[in-house]
Amino acid sequence: MPTTQPELVPHPEIAAEQQYVQELYGRLDAARNLAAQRLKQAISWPAVDPQALQERDATVRFQTERVTALDAAEAGLCVGRIDRTEDGPLYIGRIGLAADDAGGDPALVDWRAPAARPFYTATPVQPLGVDRRRHIRTRGRTVVRLDDEVLADGVAGSGLTGEAALLDALDTARTGRMTDIVRTIQAEQDRIIRADDRGVLVVQGGPGTGKTAVALHRAAYLLYTHRERLARRGLLVVGPTPTFLRYIADVLPSLGETGVLLAGLGQLRPGLDARGTESAEAAAVKGGLGMIEVLAAAVADRQVVPDRPVEVTVDGFALRLRPIDVRRAQNTARKADRLHNLARAVFARRIVDTLTKRYTERIGADVRGGGNLLDREDVASLRKEVAAEPAVRLLIDDLWPVLTPERLLGELFADPARIAAATPDWSDADRALLHRPRGAAWTPADVPLLEEAEELLGFDDSAQRARAERDRRRRLAEAQETLDVLHGSRSVDLEDEHLEAEVLSAGDLIDAEQLAERQQTVDSRTTAERAAADRTWTFGHVVVDEAQELSPMAWRLLVRRCPTRSMTAVGDLAQTGTLAGASRWEETLRPHVGDAWRLEELTVNYRTPAEIMAVAADVLAAGGTGATAPRSVRPATEDPWAELTGPGVAVRVAEVTAGLAQHEGTTAVIVPASRVAEVAAAVSERVSGVSSGPAADSSLGPVVITPAEAKGLEFDSVLVVDPQRMLDEGVRGHNDLYVALTRATQRLGVLSPGELPEELSRLA
Repeated sequence: MPTTQPELVPHPEIAAEQQYVQELYGRLDAARNLAAQRLKQAISWPAVDPQALQERDATVRFQTERVTALDAAEAGLCVGRIDRTEDGPLYIGRIGLAADDAGGDPALVDWRAPAARPFYTATPVQPLGVDRRRHIRTRGRTVVRLDDEVLADGVAGSGLTGEAALLDALDTARTGRMTDIVRTIQAEQDRIIRADDRGVLVVQGGPGTGKTAVALHRAAYLLYTHRERLARRGLLVVGPTPTFLRYIADVLPSLGETGVLLAGLGQLRPGLDARGTESAEAAAVKGGLGMIEVLAAAVADRQVVPDRPVEVTVDGFALRLRPIDVRRAQNTARKADRLHNLARAVFARRIVDTLTKRYTERIGADVRGGGNLLDREDVASLRKEVAAEPAVRLLIDDLWPVLTPERLLGELFADPARIAAATPDWSDADRALLHRPRGAAWTPADVPLLEEAEELLGFDDSAQRARAERDRRRRLAEAQETLDVLHGSRSVDLEDEHLEAEVLSAGDLIDAEQLAERQQTVDSRTTAERAAADRTWTFGHVVVDEAQELSPMAWRLLVRRCPTRSMTAVGDLAQTGTLAGASRWEETLRPHVGDAWRLEELTVNYRTPAEIMAVAADVLAAGGTGATAPRSVRPATEDPWAELTGPGVAVRVAEVTAGLAQHEGTTAVIVPASRVAEVAAAVSERVSGVSSGPAADSSLGPVVITPAEAKGLEFDSVLVVDPQRMLDEGVRGHNDLYVALTRATQRLGVLSPGELPEELSRLA
């Protein structure tokens, strides 16, 4: 915390630091060359069997990750230095580099290492053994500026770590991609980044407090600290939109971490990309925990008991099946297994047994002499005939069908009668929210329901297991045949019988089981790739951004994917924009994790200028959430403004956007959902590179998006359009407007076709 405004250090200091930084880059180049050489060698290894292939692939993955980390460190290898009272200086960087002597301090300390922590947390009041903290700014491999903070005098400063470096980073124009904050991590952020990984850590923070950056750096820290466990189980980052996931995609790779799965809620079911849309009310109904009972009832409804006896014909004989027969078969199946698809085999056997009994009775009654002359083999043969009869199979499918989650939900939502049967206590209005045409696109709210249905239905993998066993036996037979050939190929021409006895065959060194195992195909996919393809995969840690938006059913899905409950959830209750989202963290989390969660708060707004935040704070207060706006640390370079446009708002938006696009950095036009098409078309006529919707890309040009699509993002210039309609349309309208107003880092304008809402009177 500087006692005075940091100033440029004299040139000789820069020259000295430049020399040391050049030495660090020399070590970086050497390490990268060595890793690249080992990678090249590993790729060329002759992998003659699956075990060697597995070893080769593991080495290739490790060295690839090493090269990636070293390449990432190229952009700002050294971020700072701390001068310690009792020891020499320590240099802090993106990665760690060893010193020449084995017993000395590292040449560069990884920012995640315990020794680096004072760089982020030391203060004049608690210097932690640090006399001076130096922030080193580089351009490429050249040191361009040094900012020093003297801590030894004990005089309190601004409360910001590296104030000059922080403000410089905040004033830099955005590119449409988030960058890391290794240089500028603040003490309150560092505390959360390095927090224990047990249980659910909830990080509550207002706009601009760095929640997302903290969550991603925490992911990098946990991967560094618990490398072995997380490399094996993987780490999942869940974000709200495709735009958001693309926005943050470069952060972890820039920190050398590439084995992380990034996904939205709609992509958490392998093979499904759920991007359909539906009303907020429908999503809220689907997001409630009451859907657990609805799905269970929907499954039970597919286990049919006919109203009257049914007949099925086998080889000309009409066999009758009574409702009581079906009921008994159902009870037997349910006792055997609670999962629908797994219990079906028991149900089918019981039905076939019943029909076979009726079949034998009919045949026996037709045998002259009045006695049943069928023996056990005859009955077994008749049973096979009954089981193979297409009419019997169709009957069993009608009474207890094999169901996929997609079929169960698709047929449920498309049939009002099925919905009514599964929701006996619901109102007609709520039932109508579930109804939609057959074949409609899946929505993100459907994904937790599909996963819940999978848990209720189960998957009968007996066919796959039988196929795997056949493959194993085939490999075993082939392996034994190979060993027999090798064993028989030993020379029989040796004159010395004693020497002949000493000759070893392959069979003496390896048996058929071991050879067969080596013939198995090795899975060379990364942990993230394997996790993305396996719905039963459980992660070592899960990071959830914009966590306040998740429904109870979505939380249920995530907890199932991380049974250890090791999670980081970042969000802001004042920005909740969905009906099913959180109002209180305790109410949201307790049903899923009990007391295994704790709350941390971020209170400083680093992004939004104070003048803009004052406007947003008025909207926050009017929303009645009781939340307090975070404290902004910097003033605006331009005052926020508002303009009343009259009915031609779209044309005026296009004109203003064209002007904003001339500034360096990114531009966003945030509009109510009902105005997206109109405004996007108008802006596209004036400005090139315009995109809109949940996949909009601000690196290409201005974006036209809704408040929901803007969550988690930031832009240099923001234009908020029709704020009154934003209040009226949103299910939590004040929260939506609050989100829209707090996306700007430099400039904010508001265009309104009518009078401004009272909440924006500060702009009037």
